[in-house]
Amino acid sequence: MGQRVTLAAGVSILALFIFAAIAAPLIAPYDPIVHNSELRLVPPSLFHPFGTDNFGRDILSRVIWATRIDLQIAFLGVIFPFLIGTILGTISGYFGGMVDIIFMRLIDVVLAFPFLVLMLSIIAILGPGLSSFYIAMALVGWVSYARLIRTQMLVLKNSDYAVAAVSLGFSNSRIMFRHLLPNAIAGSIVFSMSDAVLVLLNGAAISYLGLGVQPPLAEWGVMVAEGQSFISTAWWITFFPGLSIVVLAFGLSLLGDGLSETLGARQ
Repeated sequence: MGQRVTLAAGVSILALFIFAAIAAPLIAPYDPIVHNSELRLVPPSLFHPFGTDNFGRDILSRVIWATRIDLQIAFLGVIFPFLIGTILGTISGYFGGMVDIIFMRLIDVVLAFPFLVLMLSIIAILGPGLSSFYIAMALVGWVSYARLIRTQMLVLKNSDYAVAAVSLGFSNSRIMFRHLLPNAIAGSIVFSMSDAVLVLLNGAAISYLGLGVQPPLAEWGVMVAEGQSFISTAWWITFFPGLSIVVLAFGLSLLGDGLSETLGARQ
């Protein structure tokens, strides 16, 4: 019962943000990038529930539109490392031997550098922007998924059904991706939900540093950075986008915990 409540809560929160992202043109009360000097730093009110920023832009509208970009960051920042790590981990764990040794040395090289430092270095080389962020995440974030899949493959390749598939003359690719991988990937799917939280926070941090989404586009990290100078006089500029980051991260964490508990109960 507990895992169902956790899973349902996570799905509900995520669905709410997905709805906001899809329906942004319909539910956002104002244009998120239009300036209005007459409405600068208006506190939360009936007409502007989240207040306005130093350019007179409606914070609620910007938070709603920013949902599109931050959801994109959370999921695209996970899917590329997930795919790369899954493929490399499957090949390494299945073949073993020299292939696995080379693979493990490659992991050691990536892990030798702090995650955030390596990611910032790649973005600095490629230039600011979301494309650079996704490339950096793909080059750095695949390691965790590869290690998870590799561990599972080392165990599953000696199972009875894997040995039977080999004896029947099935190709290595068929055994890896049709027989073993479907049974090994559940842990990686659960981990991806927790990883999405870290990717979301990293994306907001990168945008906060000016290396991610570029103004005037609305993004929660950018909005927090823009409101930093007004934190003592206009707290709402940073509070509401920061709250959105926390709530979405909480929803993704609940979803990951719910999936973990549900899969564990079934096993």
